[in-house]
Amino acid sequence: MFGLLRLFVVLMVLLTIVYWALVFYLRAGERDRLEAEWEAEQPPLPRERYVEIGIRDYQGSLRRKLLWGVYIVPIGTICALIYFVNYA
Repeated sequence: MFGLLRLFVVLMVLLTIVYWALVFYLRAGERDRLEAEWEAEQPPLPRERYVEIGIRDYQGSLRRKLLWGVYIVPIGTICALIYFVNYA
């Protein structure tokens, strides 16, 4: 029981580190894409405002929600393995 609890705690710490690293990496990539788009189009908004609006829209996008797969897929896989090894 304590082994499973220790595995869960260590796994959550590692997955949280991976999650935040992916958040910062993907947000930086989106910021670069928005800045390049602003350079190409030259909209009437200032660059900082254009990027700020784009990042706000990005935060609600599907890609950001898919990052939760960082938690769900590994934990689900481990739970399935534990079930099949012990009960199947």
